[in-house]
Amino acid sequence: MADTSSPPTDQLAVTTLDDEVPKAQFSDRVPIRSIISRPDGGSGLAGRKARVGGWVKTGRKADKDAFAFLEINDGSCAGNLQVIVEASLGELGQLVPTGTCVVVDGHLKLPPAGTKQKIELRADKVLHVGPVDPAKYPLPKMRLTLEFLRDFVHLRSRTNTISAVARIRNALAYATHTFFNKEGFLYVHTPIVTTSDCEGAGEMFQVTTLLSEAERLEKELLQNPPPTEADVEAARLVVKEKGDVVSQLKAAKATKPEIGAAVDQLKKAKESLAKVEERSKLKPGIPKKDDGKVDYGKDFFARQAFLTVSGQLQVESYVCALSSVYTFGPTFRAENSHTSRHLAEFWMVEPEIAFAELKDDMNCAEAYVKFLCQWLLDNCLEDMEFMADKFDKGCIDRLKLVASTPFIRVSYTEAVEILEDAVKNGKKFENEVKWGIDLASEHERFLTEVKFQKPVIVYNYPKEIKAFYMRLNDDLKTVAAMDVLVPKVGELIGGSQREERYDVIQSRIKEMGLPLEPYEWYLDLRRYGTVKHAGFGLGFERMILFATGLENIRDVIPFPRYPGRADL
Repeated sequence: MADTSSPPTDQLAVTTLDDEVPKAQFSDRVPIRSIISRPDGGSGLAGRKARVGGWVKTGRKADKDAFAFLEINDGSCAGNLQVIVEASLGELGQLVPTGTCVVVDGHLKLPPAGTKQKIELRADKVLHVGPVDPAKYPLPKMRLTLEFLRDFVHLRSRTNTISAVARIRNALAYATHTFFNKEGFLYVHTPIVTTSDCEGAGEMFQVTTLLSEAERLEKELLQNPPPTEADVEAARLVVKEKGDVVSQLKAAKATKPEIGAAVDQLKKAKESLAKVEERSKLKPGIPKKDDGKVDYGKDFFARQAFLTVSGQLQVESYVCALSSVYTFGPTFRAENSHTSRHLAEFWMVEPEIAFAELKDDMNCAEAYVKFLCQWLLDNCLEDMEFMADKFDKGCIDRLKLVASTPFIRVSYTEAVEILEDAVKNGKKFENEVKWGIDLASEHERFLTEVKFQKPVIVYNYPKEIKAFYMRLNDDLKTVAAMDVLVPKVGELIGGSQREERYDVIQSRIKEMGLPLEPYEWYLDLRRYGTVKHAGFGLGFERMILFATGLENIRDVIPFPRYPGRADL
């Protein structure tokens, strides 16, 4: 029979909380957000009991050390809750340092008139103190640069900026899943380890155990050297001797048990010889073929494998059966770049739509970006106001603009003509403008920030600067590709109608100098039941840069990886 008795009251159990102060379902405290983010700022909860926990942002002793004011934040929102602790409840010197963790029981009170906060907590009991030594704590109570914080990725989420970015990132991820589920897309998990190079750029991280195996073998051979040729000959001689014994016993018409025992001895000698011969072939270093190339047949996957640069090719196999799908996960690029726009590990949102052409792809991309912008305005405004105050005064207006304005659509040829006209009228670009170039960030930002002052979709790019899987247009010079360009960051989305014609995509793969063998499975999607389909990829960190107005992509991902750095 099930035990229906009430569980014993835990030491940290809330005494009596009014229903108006919702307690976190899976932790024993009232989230600060549910107190101070109410329309009344929490004033309607005055007189209620609450247990709060968080980290001290600022703390100070007052009235000759009779009590302390603590500004507590638990990460549930941007704002802090002021907690007043009397000296009789604990050592105030332990409570006030920035970074200290505290859990307190208390009563919510209205603060004195004229103060900015609408509610504060007067502590009745201090339940927990996670102390900090101010002399050693790396994040002192002062304005710290984002560059400085990159040296403390394990602690930087305690700062106002990085915690705001974390909540904005979370909101955008939730909005992504909400949008695609609402539109009937299925979420597909594509592999991290792949044997396909989606971009054909070759800047991929290799996944191999050959190096670690070579190191292990080298140590083993030092401790237990391989058999010499003499050892092998000795083992062969034993096999011959055991074979002779069997032959002699058979010739002498010995009993079956005698012959069977001799045969067993012969088998053991042959097994021992096989092991000796195998070990004698072991050599330190990476295994090589006869032609001197690395023998990847000896690797973990029995072939070359890499970290994925995109889940697109794999998710296409699902769009050809499930019609509307998307993948959202980490991707990797071994590009030795130190710019503020590049990471070695970054996240991509990649939907694919069957029975769709380029115009459908553009419509989906525009609707998705607008949805993300509106979601932040509706659900993350406090954090966006923080970003507007501290980093980019125009970030909220930019979200409103994108959420409410139809995107301009121009062909690549038209875009180049606009840029050439600008050059004729005195505009100077660092990168040359001519038909056939891959538009640089300065060109993209000119189109969005100067010429149109709104998001722009550029489509039908020259085939030479785009990937093999993009559908060749009837002019045989351009492909049905599109890029969504936005103010501040330039390209936010890249997409295309995919090439569904078997003979055309086979020719394109050869044109790009890529081997056909790794893409045979991809060609199968065109051999068997091919369908028109389209898709795009949104760089998730670029979307966060666009939303927040931050300048460096290393500040919008929790644990940035870039050349020379992979902390934690």
